[in-house]
Amino acid sequence: MPDERPFSLSRGAAFMTASAFLFAGMSLAVKLAAQSLPNTVVVFFRCAVGLVLLLPWLARQGPAALRTSRPVEHAVRGLSGLLAMSCGFYAMGHMRLADAVLLNYSLPLLLPLVERAWLGLRVARRLWLPLGVGFVGLLIILRPGSSVFGAAALAGLGSAFFASIAQVGIRSMASSEPTTRIVFYFALISTAGAALPLPLTWVTPGTSAWPPLLAAGVLATAGQFTLTRAYIYASASRVGPFIYLTPVLSGLFDWALWGVLPDGLFFAGALLVVAAAVLALRLREKAASPVPMEEAAR
Repeated sequence: MPDERPFSLSRGAAFMTASAFLFAGMSLAVKLAAQSLPNTVVVFFRCAVGLVLLLPWLARQGPAALRTSRPVEHAVRGLSGLLAMSCGFYAMGHMRLADAVLLNYSLPLLLPLVERAWLGLRVARRLWLPLGVGFVGLLIILRPGSSVFGAAALAGLGSAFFASIAQVGIRSMASSEPTTRIVFYFALISTAGAALPLPLTWVTPGTSAWPPLLAAGVLATAGQFTLTRAYIYASASRVGPFIYLTPVLSGLFDWALWGVLPDGLFFAGALLVVAAAVLALRLREKAASPVPMEEAAR
């Protein structure tokens, strides 16, 4: 319950900042791995590493910890999270990191619409303005008809869309399912789903591909836990904005490693998207308990 949280804005901000660094590192690892491996292999190892890291929890708790009355919701959350991850990783491998990551972090703009379609929740009138501003920002970034707008950009938007479905699935289960069980089922379902296309797309990772493959899984899992810790100490509206350090850091990676810098239109669109997303987080929290921007897509 929100009123039971040991509120500490400084600790929440510190954990969220750490999460931003970890997810930026994960995006870099994904892009490096994608240079020599197909997207399906990268996604599989990200999921499999996360599952392996969660096995000690299962060993301590035993099979009873997996008993659930919400198998359908777990399946929807797992498959939508896998699709979000697949789309997001494809975008990271084929676009500037800053563009791909920011598209993924447009999630707060889509959440109210998915909640309306799935849970029947009314979109508050005060949310329409920030949502509209955010979508204008996305149009500025993507520039339909330009070279920026292509399969990778659509995949980036698809990642945010499927991640919003995963988030609503988490919200629907939150009253009866502990966080660790939700995360474990996601790791299990996504790993199994990611393994399905491997017989058709398998490429054995070379020596240079193993470090980024393993790093992607470790960094993403660590990022999930630091993000979760952030929401223990403070609400989404207070610490959520710190996660937008991730596209900034990803842009620095673009510049440092590939000599690519975002252009002026990207900065203008990014400003609108981030401002609108942060405002949407704040307005949504006034009406209901927030759904944390857990790393369903990563």
